[in-house]
Amino acid sequence: MPLNDDLKPRAWTVSALCRAIADTLDAQFNPVTVRGEISGFSRAASGHCYFSLKDDTGQIRCAMFRRAASLMDFAPRDGELVEVRGRLGVYEARGDLQLIVESMERAGQGALFEQFLRLKAKLEAEGLFDPAHKRALPAQPRAIGVVTSLGAAAWHDVVTALQRRVPHIPVLMAPALVQGAGAAATLAQALQSIFALTAEDNPLCPPVDVILLVRGGGSMEDLWSFNDENLARLIAQSPVPLICGVGHETDFTIADFVADVRAPTPTAAAEMAATDRSVGLEALSVLEQRLGRGLLRQQDRQAQRLDAVAARLGVGLVRQQERQSQRLNAIATRLGRPQALLGQHRQWLDRLAHRLQAGVQSPLTDRAHQLERLNDRLRFNLGQQVPQRAQRLERAALRLSSVDPRQVLERGYAWLSDAHGQALTHAAQFQPGQAVRATLADGEVPLKVQG
Repeated sequence: MPLNDDLKPRAWTVSALCRAIADTLDAQFNPVTVRGEISGFSRAASGHCYFSLKDDTGQIRCAMFRRAASLMDFAPRDGELVEVRGRLGVYEARGDLQLIVESMERAGQGALFEQFLRLKAKLEAEGLFDPAHKRALPAQPRAIGVVTSLGAAAWHDVVTALQRRVPHIPVLMAPALVQGAGAAATLAQALQSIFALTAEDNPLCPPVDVILLVRGGGSMEDLWSFNDENLARLIAQSPVPLICGVGHETDFTIADFVADVRAPTPTAAAEMAATDRSVGLEALSVLEQRLGRGLLRQQDRQAQRLDAVAARLGVGLVRQQERQSQRLNAIATRLGRPQALLGQHRQWLDRLAHRLQAGVQSPLTDRAHQLERLNDRLRFNLGQQVPQRAQRLERAALRLSSVDPRQVLERGYAWLSDAHGQALTHAAQFQPGQAVRATLADGEVPLKVQG
């Protein structure tokens, strides 16, 4: 039986309902003072501030416009406990409850920040932050290990920076969760797997000489897994130098303090991991030029010594011939120039001349051969440099391609993304009727969620 029109509930428009709720909140609560911990604080280019206030079981979105924000005498940050005064309202564009903050005062440190400070003080007292324990980074590591999320922008930034600077160094990646419950445990597990690759006798790949622990920016809650005590102690046990590049330059975590080096961003961590290849190539070019100049100087010195020896031997031969001629003339004079004796002395003189000539030619020939060998070695060494470097670059390219994430697709995995190209990694992101695109090894397939 149809309801009487007088008994039917009133049909509201959305905007009218939002205004009615806002009027009710204004009459019931405003003005209101709220105490809570700041989370997700951001300041827009316009000067307006947006954040949430939270406690153990609830949170509320807040907006603080530029005029009120300019009156604050401190810079709010995530984890700080504050007391705000303002008016409750409804943001009709989204139908969200929000608190328009008109003033803000410090009320102490937030629970998360206090927990952070307690752990920091504890580990610092144990010496985990001692600069004496920090190790220097290798200039040219044999391999670089990376611990981060496979789908994170930090991984893309690190790979891009390393491929630009040191494409010849292999990069080994251990995927892990970097946010949410259980993230700290997966980070620890990934680090341990990278630790196993630092062994010198690893037959599968060159040993890892430096490790990057990286993640992009976020709120204190987003980065909280990097404040885990067990993870901090594991970082302190790293067998090789470890660079921590978590968040932005203003973000600090316990992992930053324990690591050998703290980088302001993931990209900066990649740049610190190894000296740019161009620097090494430039140094090699300088050494090549020095070697060439040194070989030329050595060749000139040997040629001068050879000329000096030849000159000394030539002068000695002339003097010896003159002495022998004088002796022969004296004998001929004394003996009345007998032809037989003269012939014997001439033969003897010829033999001596041949022996002297051979004595001169043999060192000259040896020096000439030695000079030719030096020239051959110079040309050989210079000719070998370019092919050897090309082979090393080719081997490095092959090792880099072996850890290319796209190789995962060749084993039957697929990359799911929505219509905007955003990665879909959780079941909660799918809606019935939603268009989904699956990227496979040889192309893309459009899909539709049925239920």
